[in-house]
Formats: sequence, C-alpha cells, structure tokens
Amino acid sequence: MNICQTDLPLDWYQTEFKPYAEEYMRLPDRRPGTVLPWLDRYARPALEHFGDALLLVAHFYMGGEIVKLVERYGGAVSDSYQLALQAARNPHKKVIVESAVHFMAESIAILAHDDQSVWITNPKAGCTMEMLAKDYMVEPVAEQLIERYGERLLVIAYMNTGGRIKALAGRTGGAVCTSSNAPKIVEWARKQGKKILFVPDQHLGRNTAAKLGMDLSKVVALPDPQIGRGGFKVDDKTVAGGLAALDAAEMILWGSFCGVHTVFSPAHVQYWKERGYTVLVHPESKLEVVQASDGSGSTNFLWEAVMKAKSGERIAIGTEGHFVRNAREQGRLRGVEIVHLADIPDPRFQSMGCGCATMSRNDPPHLAGMLDLLRQGRPPAANRVYAGDVVDEESGALDRLALAERAQLIRHARLSLQRMIDVTETGTSNV
Repeated sequence: MNICQTDLPLDWYQTEFKPYAEEYMRLPDRRPGTVLPWLDRYARPALEHFGDALLLVAHFYMGGEIVKLVERYGGAVSDSYQLALQAARNPHKKVIVESAVHFMAESIAILAHDDQSVWITNPKAGCTMEMLAKDYMVEPVAEQLIERYGERLLVIAYMNTGGRIKALAGRTGGAVCTSSNAPKIVEWARKQGKKILFVPDQHLGRNTAAKLGMDLSKVVALPDPQIGRGGFKVDDKTVAGGLAALDAAEMILWGSFCGVHTVFSPAHVQYWKERGYTVLVHPESKLEVVQASDGSGSTNFLWEAVMKAKSGERIAIGTEGHFVRNAREQGRLRGVEIVHLADIPDPRFQSMGCGCATMSRNDPPHLAGMLDLLRQGRPPAANRVYAGDVVDEESGALDRLALAERAQLIRHARLSLQRMIDVTETGTSNV
C-alpha cells in the first residue's frame, strides 16, 4: 500500500519546516514501513514530553496517511462539529495540534480555555468556499441588509467560515451550523420569525430549505462572490429578482460553494443507480444531485453508513476524495464495495473524484515539524491559532487582531457557537 499524499514543492514549506520536508523527500518511498519509523523519531519524543496534555486532531477529509498518523498517536478524527468541541470538552488537554483547515482550528480556539493553546500544522491550509466569504466581502453586504431589515435579519454561519463571520452571526442573534445540524438551526431561526442570511454555502442553504419544505421561491441567492471580491451594492441590478425578491425572501444565500462537491450531476447519480449502487451525497452538492440520490448528510452520516453497511452492499459516495478513499478501505474490510460518485469508467463523463487540495497541504513533514518544534519550545508564531486570525492562503500573510478586538470577537463568536450547541443538543437556546 502506497501512502497517497502527493509531495508538496519544497518552497511551499515555512522556513522552519523545510528541514523536515527535505528529510521526508529523501526517503526511498512513501510506504508505511518507511514513513512511520521516520515520523516516530519526532512524534514519540513530543508525546513523551507533553504526556496527556497533548491532543492531536484531524478531520475526516484529511488524506488517509494523516488520519492514520493522528490515530496512531492517540488523536481524534471527527467531523467539524466534534472538532470544534475538542478543547472545551477536554480541559486537561493544554496543547492541541490540528491537521485540517484553518477555520476548524480557529473554531477550536474560540471555545478553548485560557490555558489551552491551539496549533495548526500548516496555516495556509484553507477552504475555497471560505476564501469566497472573507469578512471584507461579507460584512459590507450584511451591513446593507441589516440597514434594510434591522433586527429581523439573523445570520447563520456555516462552520466553514472564519471567526469574524461567526462573530457576525453572534451579533445578529444567529448561530453557527454544520452540515449535520443545519436543518435544526434554520428551523430554530424560522420559529423566531427571522429573515435568514445563510453564509457561505448556497447549496447547503438551498438543500436545507428544501429538506424543511420551505418555499424555494423565497430562497434568494446573492451574486457569485468571485465577481466582486470586496462586497457589492445590494440593489435591483445585483440581485436576481431585485430588491422585491429580497424583501419577500425567507432566506438569503451567500453565493459561495465547494468546488469538490459541485462537480457532481444527476447523470452521475443515475449511472451508479442503474448498476445497483446506493448513492449517498454530501449536502454541499447541488440540489438536483441531492434530490436524485438515495440519501444525503454530513461526513459523520456518510461514515456511519459505511460502517453499518452489510456485506455485499454497494455504495457510491459523492463527497471529498480522501474521505471516499478512507471509506473504501473500511468497506473492503466489511465486504462492502465503495466507489466515488464521479469516478465513472466511461469517457463520456470525463470526471474524477477530487480531494480537498487545500486541506491536503497538511502532510507528514508538517506534522513531524510541528510536534518537534513544540517540544523544543520554538514553534513558529504563525502556526499558533487565535480567534479572529485571517491567513492569506497563498502568501501565508497573517492578520491578527489586537487583544481587545480579539476579546470582543470571542464573545460574539462564542455566542453563535453556543447557540448551535444548545439547539443541536436540546432543541433551543437561551443565550
């Protein structure tokens, strides 16, 4: 079995991580028998140094090698909801190292206790959906909508947003949501008679509205954020249907999307259904794909479907490629055949299952270097994650808030996260 991660160019590594990357690149192959002993040289001393105070975490979408490495060293692999709770619910863990994307690490940091520190193995590991929903894009538009609708407007921020957008949700009485609890959060907002601004994924927003039986003519999408990239004027020219459509809308969708999930089409679903496969997709897919499939849900939903499948079952999964690769390995152990929805051996489709390229910027050299540098007491400041941090995914440039601004952001962002937790676990929230 080869380790699937494609090596990054050496100049993509921070200066402090280049020695580890150079060692890794000199290894004769990428097989576990070669990589694991090399990584043990750095991970084991760090685990011994920090003891039970150290916690490694990763997301389901990470490449199989990182998932296996985090599990090998006693870490936690989960969806974005459970990741966000890792610090708050494990107060004895003082040093938390995350191998996933920056917004997930920031969510952990927002809920962390004062004596906990959160670190990311690669701060340039971002999310293309979140990159199209930065605060300087969303806030000018939100301010116009708040001016027009006042306290009637409530922001729901998908977990795939930075802390500054989560704070916007908190300030407007809104909440964070994940792909698993989005229906609960949206229904909670509707019961308050609120007009919802759903940020950033238009497809998750639309699919959630459809699942709840909402009138989709009252679900209005804002323009593609790639056009303006700095906010835009909300008027009859920029919004489909004009201001009248916005006034009548029950939910307004930010126009961002996930490039991995929008490659799927109903034709992909039909192809596998005709061959006897059950088709399950992630709700970041387009509405017509979700409607054509046999089921849709979060990464946790998809993973549980694989783990509960009976021998002989065949499942086509429409989500991130690394996840499907990991699921295929688990399925093989259970006699369950797993395929990626877009991996169709027919040249007419010209499609293939994509992995999350930005999340894959976390690799074994980054994990080895982060653990070793932490043990030595000289970790790069850019890898420490504080609430409100914004990292340029290309240059690595860091915009970090002053202490007073950060404290205010944490207060509002925690409100939005706590409301999510309350509604998810009890059905209501009083904060």
